[in-house]
Amino acid sequence: MRYSKMLIPTVKEAPADAEIPSHKLMLRAGLMRKLASGTYTYLPLGWRCLLKVIGIVRDEMNRAGAQEILMPSVQPIELWQQTGRDVDYGKTMATFKDRHDHLNVLAPTAEEVVTSVAAGEIKSYKQLPINLYQISFKFRDEFRPRFGVLRSREFIMKDAYSFHATAECLDKEYWNMYETYKRIFKRCGLDYVIVEAESGEMGGSGSHQFTIPCPSGEDVIVYTEDGSYAANIEKAEVDAPSWHGLGARENTARMAVLPELVHTPNVGSIDAVCAFLKTQPADMIKTLIFSADKDVIVALVRGDHEINPEKLTQTLGGKHNELATPETIEKITGAKVGFAGPVGLAGKVSKLIIDHAVAAMLIGVTGANKTDYHIKNIVPGRDFPLEGDNIVVADIHIAVEGDTHDGKKLLFKHGIEVGQVFKLGTKYSSKIGCNFLDDSGKENPCLMGCYGIGINRIVASAIEAANDENGIIFPISIAPFEVIIVSVNQDDAEVVGAGEKIYNELKSKGIEVLLDDRDERAGVKFKDADLIGIPVRITVGKKALQTGNVEIKLRTEPKPTLIPVDTAIAKTIELVESLKQKLV
Repeated sequence: MRYSKMLIPTVKEAPADAEIPSHKLMLRAGLMRKLASGTYTYLPLGWRCLLKVIGIVRDEMNRAGAQEILMPSVQPIELWQQTGRDVDYGKTMATFKDRHDHLNVLAPTAEEVVTSVAAGEIKSYKQLPINLYQISFKFRDEFRPRFGVLRSREFIMKDAYSFHATAECLDKEYWNMYETYKRIFKRCGLDYVIVEAESGEMGGSGSHQFTIPCPSGEDVIVYTEDGSYAANIEKAEVDAPSWHGLGARENTARMAVLPELVHTPNVGSIDAVCAFLKTQPADMIKTLIFSADKDVIVALVRGDHEINPEKLTQTLGGKHNELATPETIEKITGAKVGFAGPVGLAGKVSKLIIDHAVAAMLIGVTGANKTDYHIKNIVPGRDFPLEGDNIVVADIHIAVEGDTHDGKKLLFKHGIEVGQVFKLGTKYSSKIGCNFLDDSGKENPCLMGCYGIGINRIVASAIEAANDENGIIFPISIAPFEVIIVSVNQDDAEVVGAGEKIYNELKSKGIEVLLDDRDERAGVKFKDADLIGIPVRITVGKKALQTGNVEIKLRTEPKPTLIPVDTAIAKTIELVESLKQKLV
């Protein structure tokens, strides 16, 4: 391609709302343009990058035995109501009524649709296993789209769904996809880490997440220094606090300290209570009340901890839950919001879930279930029960500095999720009626797996991971072009001719090459070449040609190298192949 014929609108400055390197550089390099909040038009360079990623994903999925299909982006709400995920997604799911007054969904994903397809086609165990995938646009009405394509409303996703007769078969395909993903991300030039993950709205029993470490990432990776454990923040399991107990005298003294009701007018938040009572958040017991269908759930965490919604959901057996309304809280506690406490609540709710850090507290402060009052000197196990039919002590807080896993200190770093694999089990098949007859003629629900990759996120992650003050540094496998020829001195026929000759010969050898034939100053061309991040640059200039040379430079190297014109083609091909080989 010729630069002069392509739409490559590079700019010096990114818009003020572009917060992170990938967002800034994708706009500055002319890869995309914003249409509305969280939606982007991909321009020629950006679309070429996406097509490269799609090609790698498609190649590896086909190699792994999956079959490509394409499902509708507009889906009837009734399918989502069958699984209950219309409630799970809530306002994130975009809906609209058609001219017949039917309510439809703009697909955020496709578990329901693919399961309904399989339900109509799969009859016998002899048809299993099967893995169906698509690469298509999805839409999620994010409350706050941000970070460019890392948190956008419309995005391209590869989503695959497998169907199985046995757990062993599902497990085999799960690890097949796991290995396939490793090949995909390596070919895309990404240094990834694999962490244990929660399934979230997808449901199911097992999941791993592929994450690209970078400071701008919204995901938090929790890991041990020796590499023996890694999980995302939603999944990260922490040890129960060490319980060394107290001597008999100390314990007797603790039990002798009676609860003290303290008037705390208009003081409801943890920080406000701590300031008022001159205590610390770690000494507070935070009482949170949730609704789960018709059940009321109370969850207790320490004042310096935050509840982990995913852990709470898992403790409830996957049941959807949300914070209770102020009316429900007042009905259960007898007090306004901000003054709830665990004393006396166990018999009023369906379940009392106590974080193990709360269970290990010696003494604490909490709400009094009375407006404008708190209670000091609360002893877990004495003033509220730690055992009972509706009581669970579990790990339900978000991992924080100081927590451990298997006795090892947990460390934290940010990353970008680019892919995730799930074992769904029968969550969808049992509700949508995707069944098969086994070899004895008995009908069973299909076991399912689900495997997603964010296509746009791969491009953004590559940019986050490799850029400098001059622009993008693309891996050669997903760069819009492999080579750029910068032909300076466009008014010199010899320079133009040499540039054209190299361009045509590289094209004939199958090299993806962009010829910068614009009538611009050399400095402008060099800045644009660095900005758009093409891995190999050949510079054809009057001065070098006079000595029979051209310059060749890798985007990752600071300075060019002079090489004879007659070896330029061979040298370029050698460099391109060397860069590709590193990603195999």
